[in-house]
This record gives sequence, C-alpha cells and structure tokens, in this order.
Amino acid sequence: MPSLSPSLSLPYLQPSQAQKHVTHNEALRRLDALVQLRVAEFDAVTPPASPAEGDTHALGTGAGGAWAGQDGRLACYGDGAWLFVDPQEGWRAWGLAENRLRVFSAGSWLAVVPPLENLTGLGVGTSSDATNRLAVASEAALFTHAGSDHRLTINKATATDTASVVLQSGWSGRAELGLAGDEDFQIRVS
Repeated sequence: MPSLSPSLSLPYLQPSQAQKHVTHNEALRRLDALVQLRVAEFDAVTPPASPAEGDTHALGTGAGGAWAGQDGRLACYGDGAWLFVDPQEGWRAWGLAENRLRVFSAGSWLAVVPPLENLTGLGVGTSSDATNRLAVASEAALFTHAGSDHRLTINKATATDTASVVLQSGWSGRAELGLAGDEDFQIRVS
C-alpha cells in the first residue's frame, strides 16, 4: 500500500503504525490548507515576518529565507512551521490580494478569466482577426444609453483616411456613408 494519496499527498495510516494520530493530524493539516485553496500572494519570494496560521503563498522563482529552494511550490503556514506542497495540474486557488480565481496549468497560476482591458481581439458569436478585432455575428446588436445620451464615434487617423459605415450584401458593399477619403460627408451607393 502506498504511503501517500495520489492527489493531495495525504499520508495514509499504515498497519501496525504507532502514534496514528500524528499521521492523521498531518493529513488534516494538508486538507485544511489545500481544500478551498486561498493564496495570499502569487509569485511570492520573501516569507512574511509574522505569518498567520493558515497563510498560503504560491512561490515564484528565487524564493529566499525559509522558502529557499522551494520555487514553484505552495508554502502553507501552520503549527509554527512552513509546509511545502507541489501544486497539481488543474488545481484552483482564490487570490486574496487580487480577488481573482486562478488555475494551475503547465507550471503557472493562470487567471481563469483574463483581464478584460487591452484585449487584442474579441469575437461574439464568431472569431475576431487582425483586421476585425471586434467581430459580432448576431441577428441584432444594441447599444443603449447609460444616462440621457448615447453617441457612437468613429475616428480616423488623418484627413485622407476613411471613417464610414458600410452596408453590405453577400460581403459586397452596397452603400457607404461617412467621411470617405476626405473631410466631406458623403453617401455612396452601388
């Protein structure tokens, strides 16, 4: 019989083992630290001067002090000592400092929902690409006010560029209205 469980490395009680309460308490300590995992800091390298019971940190590269040589592991503080655990693929942890859920994948703690600022593209019902960085495939789209007014702005870079709305049929332009190549408002039809 193995001495540790496969997922959380909980110590098993062994036949004819003396002081079974020690092994049992070690398993409970690991369960307390790892189930519903809450991480005080990701990529941490310096242990806190006064850690609190139950503090857990996801260690980064170059950890020092009491964490030296434990890069990439979880450091869980309890009973006056640090317990080091290797995170497993797919483990989830709540980041207390950032209020964000992360998942352990390919050796890194990744945000489950990436930041929604400065996206390179967004596709709704379709895929975006390098030209159409915002792409929407839908029967309708609604932009509504968050107050009294609503304005849709199309800005062009220079006077000779185009800022227009093109109406198409079968991916072929049939009508265009806007500033097409100059500063004069135009309506074009084909």
